[in-house]
Amino acid sequence: MKTDEQKIDKKVLIKKYVGSDKMGLIFALIVMVIIFTILSPYYFTSKNFMNVLVASSLIGLAAIGQSYLVICGQIDLSPGAVAGFSGVLAAMLLQRGIGTVLTLIIVVFVGIFIGFINSLIVNKLKIAPFIATLATMQAIRGLAYIICDGKPIYIQNKSYLGIGKDRILGIPIPVIILILAFAVFIIILSKTRFGRNLYIVGGNPVAARLAGINSNRVIAKAFMITSGLSALGGAILASRMNSGQPSSCEGLEMSAVTAVVLGGIAFTGGIGTLGGTVIGVLILQGFNNGLLIMNVPQFWQYVASGLLLVAALSFDYIRSKKRA
Repeated sequence: MKTDEQKIDKKVLIKKYVGSDKMGLIFALIVMVIIFTILSPYYFTSKNFMNVLVASSLIGLAAIGQSYLVICGQIDLSPGAVAGFSGVLAAMLLQRGIGTVLTLIIVVFVGIFIGFINSLIVNKLKIAPFIATLATMQAIRGLAYIICDGKPIYIQNKSYLGIGKDRILGIPIPVIILILAFAVFIIILSKTRFGRNLYIVGGNPVAARLAGINSNRVIAKAFMITSGLSALGGAILASRMNSGQPSSCEGLEMSAVTAVVLGGIAFTGGIGTLGGTVIGVLILQGFNNGLLIMNVPQFWQYVASGLLLVAALSFDYIRSKKRA
């Protein structure tokens, strides 16, 4: 017969090597898949699974950056506008004969520069990130409409269109890019000094200052990563849609925040992992895909997404109470 001490040791081992909070997320994901599979035979198929992964590429890239920002106690509301602007910019560059690789490099660097501007407003002008990025979101969205006169710009470059539609070993290129991005940024967050500093700045700003950490520099890097990845996501989406559209990617910032909070990253900063964000993205995109397959009207999809965000924030509040 097992003693109480042995049972306790087993619980400790499960929490250490599996993570009890992540097990809850995985359980929620499995329950959601079972429910939608019962409701529709088309849901649990390899083709639909790949559709979910391709659709996750945009939200996933934005959610990686948003995870970094939330961990260090910040938030960015401009990823949707940055992605929309980037799609239009990419289409304009291609229309002027700029090659695929150079177009992607320019678009990502412009995104990084927008993130730098966001960090300057937050760090130097001491404006709350919520307000600062709300303002830049409006400005960037407006700029996207101005430079294309409010009309879509169609893309003819076949090599660029291949980014969003071609496959390597049967896997769509946007999915490969997303997997690589998650792998790289998980390593950065868990194995580098910059990753550790993100947790310290977000969890205890006083301790960060006493430890000699330049919080402004850490925050600036997180903003630049977020905007750079959002720009890359917008460029990939433009490739999938054959055009750069100024109205695209609206609401991306809320989707990214929902995935981050669903994944267990504390809104108060300092706690969470990108592994949780991966599950959060799958839950969110799987949920949206399920509603689409069930032919739920779009307006009700907005309502359901809003309720999902409320549920995620409620879980985050409960978790923070338990930690306190």
